[in-house]
Amino acid sequence: MRIELITYSTKPRGGVVHTLSLAEALARRGHDVTVWTLGRGGDQAFFRPVDPAVRVRVVPFAPRDDESVGDRIERSIVTMRAEFAAPAGAVVHAQDCISANAVGPAIRTIHHLDAFETPRLIECHERAVVEPIARICVSRAVAAEVREKYGLGVTVISNGVDATRFAAAASPGAAALRDRWRERLGRYVLAVGGIEPRKGSIDLLEAFARVRDRHPDTSLVFCGGETLFDYRDYRARFDDRAEELGIRPVVLGALAHEEVPPLVAAAGVMAFVSTKEGFGLAAMEALAAGTPVVARDLPVLREVFRDAVRFADGTDPIAAELSAALEGDHVPAEAGVALARSYSWDAAAERHERFYGAVLRNGGDGGAPIDLADLR
Repeated sequence: MRIELITYSTKPRGGVVHTLSLAEALARRGHDVTVWTLGRGGDQAFFRPVDPAVRVRVVPFAPRDDESVGDRIERSIVTMRAEFAAPAGAVVHAQDCISANAVGPAIRTIHHLDAFETPRLIECHERAVVEPIARICVSRAVAAEVREKYGLGVTVISNGVDATRFAAAASPGAAALRDRWRERLGRYVLAVGGIEPRKGSIDLLEAFARVRDRHPDTSLVFCGGETLFDYRDYRARFDDRAEELGIRPVVLGALAHEEVPPLVAAAGVMAFVSTKEGFGLAAMEALAAGTPVVARDLPVLREVFRDAVRFADGTDPIAAELSAALEGDHVPAEAGVALARSYSWDAAAERHERFYGAVLRNGGDGGAPIDLADLR
């Protein structure tokens, strides 16, 4: 098949990681794959090398300082629409709201449902759910949300996980790389994904203040965080509250691709307290590295992580579980490693392949899930 995958950024956000890993797995299965993206901030390539078997098209997208979030999203759509072209008969698969609005009739992966407040962003979000010819979710919980809100059935195809890469960072041979982070940061609680409302960053800050009372030698570390949205007000509230609590979190920002696995493997515990998720790829990577995870008690995370992580909701319960993990009271690492290894990108690609074939034959999914078991 000729497959065109479209994402909105070159940066290491979850949907972008998903797009690249899926593209490479599809290429390994012999398909002709192109990934399209917007080159924000002058980027001419993705945050990591991409298998040469996958073609990459980066559409230039110049920054504008005087632009609102809504204007930026609409300009993103217009810019991609002007450049995107797919050959006749190709599978066109959009991975986010921007891509789905830009490329015309397409398959859409709905990683999670967002909650926008302005009319034009609400309209953009809803078009990207309702208008695609077929839909995929990476978890049953998000598929149920789509069904409840829009009356549309969605096919569920789980993420894969690059478990080998994170397991390697936990191996004896990578000890020096882990030690570099520990020498720099000491013992630390790690959060991946930036400081933003959906990641529950202020909730984590409040919980960490209680952790610090029991573990004063422990630091709170954030990495990642590229986003289209304007979270400056939230970040200001975060900074003000950190100062009130006497906490100096270490904010690393986006790291080089090769630096992330040893950072994750060296952490005392990963705090994954998002208020909304589609799957939880960063936490699954932590499990692959043998790092314990404390996750917010959400239906989607219960579905994906089962009994491999500790769940908590609310400041005191989250703090208690983080403290327990730092003291060695957590789910045995073997359970998380085994779970992470069970999610394979090659298996995900094979399911996508069957899904694409059905969509091409039928012209879409008709607003109902496709039974992949019948398409072997």
